[in-house]
Amino acid sequence: MVTVWCSLEQMGSRIPYLRDPDFSQPLLEIDAGAWEHMCQRLAFLYGRETAEAWMPELERILKVHHAHKPPQLIDEEQGLDPAERFSERDLVLITYADAVRSREATGIETLHRFVETYYDSVNTIHMLPFFPYSSDRGFAVVDLKSVDPRVGSWEMVRELALDYDLMFDAVFNHVSSRSEMFRGFLRGDAQYRDFFIAYDSPDELTADQRSKIFRPRTSDILTRYETIDGPKYVWTTFSPDQIDFNFRNPRVLLAVLEALLFYVRRGADIIRLDAVTYLWSEPGTESIHLPQTHEIIKLLRDVLDTVAPGVALVTETNVPHRQNISYFGNGSDEAHMVYNFALPPLVLHTFYSEDTTAISEWAAGLELPSDRTHLFNILDTHDGVGVQGVRGILTREQIDALVERAAEHGAYVSYKSTGAGEEPYEINTTWWSAINRDGSDEPIALQVKRFVASRSIALVLKGIPGAYTHGIVALPNDHALVEQTGLKRDVNRGVIDTEIFREHLRRPGSKRSLLRLEQRELTHVRTHDRAFHPRGVQRVLMPSTSVFALLRSSPEGDRHVLTLTNVTAAIVHLAIPLADIGLADTTWYELLRGEHLTCAVGRLTCDMGPYDVLWLTPTRERLEDRRSGR
Repeated sequence: MVTVWCSLEQMGSRIPYLRDPDFSQPLLEIDAGAWEHMCQRLAFLYGRETAEAWMPELERILKVHHAHKPPQLIDEEQGLDPAERFSERDLVLITYADAVRSREATGIETLHRFVETYYDSVNTIHMLPFFPYSSDRGFAVVDLKSVDPRVGSWEMVRELALDYDLMFDAVFNHVSSRSEMFRGFLRGDAQYRDFFIAYDSPDELTADQRSKIFRPRTSDILTRYETIDGPKYVWTTFSPDQIDFNFRNPRVLLAVLEALLFYVRRGADIIRLDAVTYLWSEPGTESIHLPQTHEIIKLLRDVLDTVAPGVALVTETNVPHRQNISYFGNGSDEAHMVYNFALPPLVLHTFYSEDTTAISEWAAGLELPSDRTHLFNILDTHDGVGVQGVRGILTREQIDALVERAAEHGAYVSYKSTGAGEEPYEINTTWWSAINRDGSDEPIALQVKRFVASRSIALVLKGIPGAYTHGIVALPNDHALVEQTGLKRDVNRGVIDTEIFREHLRRPGSKRSLLRLEQRELTHVRTHDRAFHPRGVQRVLMPSTSVFALLRSSPEGDRHVLTLTNVTAAIVHLAIPLADIGLADTTWYELLRGEHLTCAVGRLTCDMGPYDVLWLTPTRERLEDRRSGR
């Protein structure tokens, strides 16, 4: 089941797709312009003759999808406002389906109850791959269209979709070696013969070609498999168990399109394109960011715009910032949203150095191609903290210092291959341990303040905030799990026990209870103030290198929130000229504590304690909100 997206104001009832297509209703008629647009995409990839030969099959796929729509859903889609696809109310929880364990069960139902009970500001859940898999914690998918029975069923996904928008992972770069597709390849099945990139000899991929390939791993790019036709050496970007698809074969692309629309019908409001930068491989190049990869993403966007206009695409490309935002295309033809991979290492650098210069200068220069494109502001993910996003923003020395400091906090470091050897690719850690040193004897209240201050930056920065489960519950590094599995990333992938979680919440002054008090107010204000709308305006102020200062304004310009975050353990005295803020108001209201500040001599002055977070709005606007009932 899926519901067409609309804002809370637009939302009437959630309208599910039909379980079976209804061919008695009018079939989809594809506009001639849209048909030609998609044909040109295929022609770019395969040539015009091949494109025209495959367009009827693409049309069939789209018509079948459309036939699953009840008339009410078709009517609802007509009234969608693309400008309100995302709003200030959006807060995404990133989680494994089995991240939470109760006495009764582990899986989608337990996760559902956990989020309902403890995180009422969340409106979107991104379940990391919940399909049957053979390795890489879900990212070696055995069956793209099944739910792993260990975590639940499609019926449980349907129930979750009644209460939350859902983000699905589209793992289209590769598939498990145990998948039926790859097994068919090994058997010589004609339909799967060219589904994968295979060589008769490893020497067919020369040493020069290998040296140019950009990879997030250090293992061999080719893996030997025995087939009915003898040994074959297949392209495996991530691991020997994850076999890259061969998108030079149009059948592969159309199979991916079918899976994409299957996810839409099953409940996906947002589709996350995992590791999509590696989609098209080309010997002799780095095999990332290739024009063919961008063209495929644009075709996926065309398909969604045609038959599922309420569904958004988000690209996951852990690369330097400038390359990352290239996946927005021209602002209307590629991704709706991209992961903001520069943000996590920038925030860590800011808190380690107690200096906001780098993050303030970066944020001040942020430019997006349109107001319909958005950054997905995350601090941590299931992999930890990538460092590729800040290459070109931080110096080599700053990155090295960042990695070294995180390691001192108990983190592991994973490396990637380069032509010159290896370099740090990601820091494997939980966010709590990255911010607060493992085994620290600091007062817990101070550690909580530092942690909450760091996480507040992802909430105030323009874009859509997302939070990984282990981050928001502040789990420390799980070194025991790493010792058990031998996988560095598992340091941030332990199971959350709901009984222990609940017990800790009951203890006044405990880390868990302090966090709940601090975080709940932040997320409540963030998701109820239109100044944080992703189409609004943000302006960076630099009143002190100790404070990250951001002025957020609503799209209509009638709501303003000045956010101030002290990134140091010291008391900071601020005196910000009202002229710098651009507002003449002399009285301000602090939204998190309910306090009033009065300006003197044209300056907004305040003392910020260690790791204080202040969100200030003009008292005049606060009173207008109360009068209007907002």
